[in-house]
Amino acid sequence: MKIIAIANQKGGVGKTTTALNLSACLADRGINVLLIDLDSQANATSGLGIAQEEGGSIYPCLIGQTPITEVICSTRIPHLSIIRSHQELAGCEIELAQSGNHLTRLRDLLAPLKSSGLFDYIIIDSPPSLGILMTGALAAADELLVPIQCEYFGLEGLSKIVHIVQQIRESGANPELALEGIVMTMFDSRMNLSQQVLKDVREYFTEVVYDTIIPRTVRLGEAPSFGKCIIEYEPNGKGSQAYRALADEFLKRRGHSKKTTSKA
Repeated sequence: MKIIAIANQKGGVGKTTTALNLSACLADRGINVLLIDLDSQANATSGLGIAQEEGGSIYPCLIGQTPITEVICSTRIPHLSIIRSHQELAGCEIELAQSGNHLTRLRDLLAPLKSSGLFDYIIIDSPPSLGILMTGALAAADELLVPIQCEYFGLEGLSKIVHIVQQIRESGANPELALEGIVMTMFDSRMNLSQQVLKDVREYFTEVVYDTIIPRTVRLGEAPSFGKCIIEYEPNGKGSQAYRALADEFLKRRGHSKKTTSKA
């Protein structure tokens, strides 16, 4: 089992969209996935049409009040489970900062799940900040997946997250953390800037960049407002096709053979 952190300290890059839809598409391939919504905005939670619930997030687990197995919820999508978010996570960083092991707290918490065999992947939707929750996610993860939008500021955000990864490795908290992939999002083929950013990132990071490109589509933005992932909301649209392709590429990189696809 692998723990994948999906992170970028810059907001608005398609991070939650990628965490949610990649998780759903993997589940649709028969892969057992646990999605952890670690962002207090709870967009991954609401994006699945699931209500926030006090005590239902990972917060009471992080402060030692609740076993993590008690906050795992099934979803209407077979093979996909979630640990919901709640606004209570917003104050969690202050409490964790006062503890001596705040950087490794999440990793220790997930260790029993990692060895349990219940899931093939744990995917963490990290908050868009450089706080304790995001760095804790990086310390807990085996691999980092970075979504960046095909715009100039996306390049700036990418350089910063690469620097953070190096700091996490050098701190000893997670020396094996791998920058597994970069996913280009919000691509508009009509814009020269999108083409140029894609070219620059591929030239610099070469094989780390996924071949699959996520387009900018209205439907991807609409789907969460209906509490649906894109393969439910528009099964045959460009967004669904892109995230299904991303899931297949994700699995191919890890040597998985394709499993039977269910119908969303």
